Amino acid sequence: MNLTALRTIWIKECTRFLRIWVQTLVPPAITMTLYFIIFGNLIGQRIGEMGGVSYMEFIVPGLIMMSVITNAYSNVASSFFSAKFQRNIEEMLVSPVSTMTIILGYVGGGVARALIVAVVVTVVASFFVPLNIQHYGLIAITVILTATLFALGGLINAVFAKTFDDISIIPTFVLTPLTYLGGVFYSITLLPQFWQTVSQANPIIYMVNAFRYGFIGVSDINPWLALGVLMLFNAAFLAVAWTLLNRGVGIRS
Repeated sequence: MNLTALRTIWIKECTRFLRIWVQTLVPPAITMTLYFIIFGNLIGQRIGEMGGVSYMEFIVPGLIMMSVITNAYSNVASSFFSAKFQRNIEEMLVSPVSTMTIILGYVGGGVARALIVAVVVTVVASFFVPLNIQHYGLIAITVILTATLFALGGLINAVFAKTFDDISIIPTFVLTPLTYLGGVFYSITLLPQFWQTVSQANPIIYMVNAFRYGFIGVSDINPWLALGVLMLFNAAFLAVAWTLLNRGVGIRS
């Protein structure tokens, strides 16, 4: 029963974003192309190297990770809130389907979209810079853990949201600042020691650096520490999401 339900929810979620692929998959490719042209080619030529590699190579992993974070989060936040708004999430909660199955189904859809977007952005990046990947396994683990984390974050946001406007608050006021301050465009070693220490409180620093290490073998953070932080956050977010759905927070009124 639970496996059938999990497959059904996952297929529904994938079908939802693939049906409108022009809105879900094309914009990230266009946005990242502009980033590569402006920050990579134009500004990168003036910066030269960073971390022992060209600036373009340095920012590629961060830009891919940025698209993964945004798409995993927005996919689940909008989809789950729509289900809550239309009152059909209540039917799932009273059906003989476990709470964990519902969570995994929605999160699986967000992860699927994030992975497809990651592939699209990587293909776009290959037209601007040669990709010499160092650790395929680390890249795969990091991107899956990151996509899962932000898909769970999107679900938690949707649980508390009361209107469609509420699901844009976290991306605007939390995710965007953390992403731009998360080492996507610079190495934190360039910062004064105090701000290096402060930056390590930003979880996106760990995701970007683990992913960058997988691509070019350069990282400001120990990649194993980064994976540990990612796993810890995933476990915490999963526990929070399960508790909220089990208690019917934001759903049963």
